[in-house]
Amino acid sequence: MSALVGGTALVLAVTGTASARPVHQAGPDRQVLPAQDGWAAYGTGTTGGAAADAAHVYTVTTWEQFKAALADGGSAPKIVRVRGTIDADGPGCDAFAVPGYDFAAYLKTYDPAVWGRAKNLDAEPDDSPEGLRRASAAQQDAFIKADVPANTTIIGVGRSAGFKGASLQIKGVDNVIVRNLAFESPLDCFPQWDPTDTADGNWNSEYDSAVVYGSTHVWIDHDTFTDGEHPDSTLPSYYGRIYEQHDGELDIVKGADYVTASWNVFEDHDKTILIGNSDGASTAAVDRGHLKVTFHHNLFRNLVERAPRVRFGQVDSYNNHFVAGDGFSYGYGIGMESQLVAEHNAFTLPDGVRAGSILKKWKEAPVTAADNYVNGVPTDLVAVHNAQVPGEILQSGAGWTPALRTRVDRPQAVPGLVGHGAGAGHLR
Repeated sequence: MSALVGGTALVLAVTGTASARPVHQAGPDRQVLPAQDGWAAYGTGTTGGAAADAAHVYTVTTWEQFKAALADGGSAPKIVRVRGTIDADGPGCDAFAVPGYDFAAYLKTYDPAVWGRAKNLDAEPDDSPEGLRRASAAQQDAFIKADVPANTTIIGVGRSAGFKGASLQIKGVDNVIVRNLAFESPLDCFPQWDPTDTADGNWNSEYDSAVVYGSTHVWIDHDTFTDGEHPDSTLPSYYGRIYEQHDGELDIVKGADYVTASWNVFEDHDKTILIGNSDGASTAAVDRGHLKVTFHHNLFRNLVERAPRVRFGQVDSYNNHFVAGDGFSYGYGIGMESQLVAEHNAFTLPDGVRAGSILKKWKEAPVTAADNYVNGVPTDLVAVHNAQVPGEILQSGAGWTPALRTRVDRPQAVPGLVGHGAGAGHLR
């Protein structure tokens, strides 16, 4: 069987374990988001590809097959079943580099002792080391990103399905489900040096494991997000700054709306989840009144920050378990015009990490934080923050009451429930 995609015959039936043959299967593939289950249940709800006919159900085992299945049939309902771990890094960093790109030359040219720290690299010409870096980055960008169409369910088969180095782009579409997948964060082969980012400069990277960009009705469920084999501790340093090759695990930006993230594991990462990516006026015009997101029954473990960091959105975060590790900076980031409700959560903090660091104030925005437990003790997160960080006083009362919730568990039970049920491989 074949189908036409962009005028080219796309073969969907191949032999052996690499089969991308359409199949029909009942069960989790066709599950839809339950009624009242967070913001993604608002209005029309989220059904993904549940209505797919037999011709639009695929099982894929390679990155090429996965991207082809997504492209086949446009926005017709489809189910893409991922079997095994798909490596989206493909040929590796050297294959993405354009002729003439030389990292040693890049380091020599932009060494702060030579270049200084007053000017960024944006005006560098195409034939400069920075220009060649940009061209190389564009090749990686085109390879590792996969555009997810409307009315799609992407689901892992069994207990060991997922992606290494992939970046799912849920961009400008409606009605998407992503379930039962393990994501190992993309590794940016070509980070950019910005000498003007902080007084010391910074290496800035691209590629989130998944980004919800201007999309609506998205359900992210029973997935695992991690840095896998390449934690930040393994990354080198140049110019006295870590050569940062990771961006976020999940970003929700550019007016995205009605998103539920449930029963996921987010672990071993720095800048984890960003909701709203700028305070600027142009961004505010797009984001204000949107970015409605629910997080429930997720495990946030060994993270540094952004679990999540919120701008503008009405974010409901309940029944999650936060386990802090070395390097913990903060959990919730309270940003521009955010309306965060954080209730019925459990926090496990090691010695030396104070409860006041769970909340971080970036901008003046009130927050509701009730019935949360820290190391098994009921704790008023706003009060303890204000007592321990008196220079960043937070106000209570986010100004709205979440209505889209299914079951709400006692926070004392959350560590056990989430520990046994969250993440890829635990879908029932």
